[in-house]
Order: sequence, then structure tokens, then C-alpha cells
Amino acid sequence: MQKIIFDDLGIISYDSAWEYQEKLMAENLKLKRDWYDTPETLRAMNTGTQHHLLFCEHPHVYTLGKSGHIENLLINNERLKELNVSFFKTNRGGDITYHGLGQIVGYPILDLEYFKTDLGVYMRNLEEVMIRMLAYFDIKGERLPGATGVWLNADSTNKARKICAMGVRCSRWVTMHGFALNVNTDLKYFDYIVPCGITDKSVTSMQKELGHFIDEQKVKEILITEFGNVFNAEIVMKKKSILSE
Repeated sequence: MQKIIFDDLGIISYDSAWEYQEKLMAENLKLKRDWYDTPETLRAMNTGTQHHLLFCEHPHVYTLGKSGHIENLLINNERLKELNVSFFKTNRGGDITYHGLGQIVGYPILDLEYFKTDLGVYMRNLEEVMIRMLAYFDIKGERLPGATGVWLNADSTNKARKICAMGVRCSRWVTMHGFALNVNTDLKYFDYIVPCGITDKSVTSMQKELGHFIDEQKVKEILITEFGNVFNAEIVMKKKSILSE
């Protein structure tokens, strides 16, 4: 069973979290290069890559994936400043999305060679984690054919709405970026973009669906448990967070 190191970064700027992810990915890629460069007789001594699962919240920010379209940002720089929203072009897949307080953002840094080297399976597993967690709250999360993320009423043209967006990057089977789950998110910020480039679907949150504030710590605890279950891994808590280093 693989071990995944969990770290809750709390509220952290998008660029700082991105930089930290890049650091963890670079460390893993170096370990993989070193392993292949190690004589076969000594490879057993190589400790191999480390898996990480990061949770955080970001101050208001729009991020555009590498395959996204800038026209899906519906406001100009002046309006961005008025709303106190940052904007980043990023190297994940997908189009544009929003991050803000009340949203749980998860960044798994996994070496899929220890799980399954199939990005489609990886994305379906991330979705499965969300679907299982939502079921604890009697919310029926679903997949929408042809689209990533987790949806409600996915089979209804008029009622389908996204509750969790996903976009990842993978290099030599090491992943980064991940998912953004709307828990108590202020949904008005989605009005200024075309979320994920999808024009005929809406966005929702757990708070909106259930009609009351959601205990985010409880959601995190369930996500951690189900992440371990879906990926058949042991989740271990990091003793010292990046924020205290």
C-alpha cells in the first residue's frame, strides 16, 4: 500500500501554492531520473518518489488552463482590480475557473507508476472521491459524459450544474494541480467567466444545495478518508506544514 503525505496549507496565494507544487514535482522527477541512472544492483536502496496530497483555499483568483480561451474571462483588468481578483495563465489542462474562500482546492502530487499509468482512470478516481464524499451529505454527485469534474443532475440539459471542477498536469506520470470543490463558495464570481468554457451549464455549491453553511473541516476529513479508499493508499499527516517552515 502506497503512502500519501497530507498537508493542509490553509489560505495561500495561488502562485505560492503553484510554486510549491512545482517544487514537489521537480523533486519527484529528479528521484525518477536518479533511479534510472542507478545501477540495477543498487536500485533497491533508492527510496523512490513521494506522494503528496495538498489542501488549501485561495484568495479570489481566476485561472486559465493551457487549452483555455481568454475570451471566457468576461471582464477586463480594471474590473478585476475592482473585484480584487487575481488572474493566472496556468499549465494545467482545462479552461477557466474560479478559486476563492469557502472552496476546498486539492492538489495531489502522485507518481502514477505506483498506481495506474492512465490519466483517464486517474481523473475518474478523483471524481469518485468527490462522489463518495457528497453522498455523506445526501448529495448525488455524477459524471457528465465528455466533461471532467463532478455534476448534479448530469442527465438533465436544463438542470445540470457543476459542483467540483478538475484540471491536472502530468509529467513522466507525476501529477500536479487537481480539483476545486465548491463548499461555501461565493458563486457570484462565476458570473464573470464562462466556467470551464461551458456555456449551457451552471455552477453550484454544497451550501447552495443544502441551504445552510457546511462544516469544511468535516468535508476535508471525509475527502481524506475516501481519497485513501479510492487510491488504496495510507494517508499520513505531514508533521510540519510548509507555512511553518
